[in-house]
Amino acid sequence: MNHQVDARGLACPLPVVHTKEEVARMQPGEQVLVLVDNEIAVQNLEKFARVRGHGFSAEKRAEREFAVTITKSGNADQPAAPAQSEQAAPETVSCGCGEGLVVAISSNQMGSGAPELGETLMKAFIFALTKQDQLPATVILYNSGAFLSCEGSDSLADLRELEARGVTIMTCGTCLNYYGITDKLAVGGVSNMYDIVEKLERASIVVRP
Repeated sequence: MNHQVDARGLACPLPVVHTKEEVARMQPGEQVLVLVDNEIAVQNLEKFARVRGHGFSAEKRAEREFAVTITKSGNADQPAAPAQSEQAAPETVSCGCGEGLVVAISSNQMGSGAPELGETLMKAFIFALTKQDQLPATVILYNSGAFLSCEGSDSLADLRELEARGVTIMTCGTCLNYYGITDKLAVGGVSNMYDIVEKLERASIVVRP
């Protein structure tokens, strides 16, 4: 087997991201061996393979050692067509961004509970956005989410990548002023509540992590 990804010790979503990149370099019928150290990574890889129609098998070699084999199908690594009951994906514009797809982030943490975990999850979420086949048209940052687009943010590089690929990054000006970080804004532009409401009203899909 010529293709191998060692994803042991990598946090979500890196095992899937690295596997996706390797599969994209493969020819139909070729296999990649992915090494991971937890069941969740195995499940995520299985979902990745199933959605794209690739072959999948997994073997538990030790307590924290799993070997996943993915066989590339002949569909050029395109996601499987959605079931009839699923809503059709929005049309895409030339920049590759989903028309009407808006991501609204109201906090620098994802979910409730341990703050450190929430910050880690939000960082992983924004990184995962950069790896999607369909990018959002707009990312809106408000309340403590405004910190994500400012100097010192762990997500700054990922937001800049999204902006470079055509995604509009909007940060609430009232929020920047409230936290005293207006002069720290390092990506995108300052927005206002009128523009934010307009974007949300016109969006065909709004994702709130």
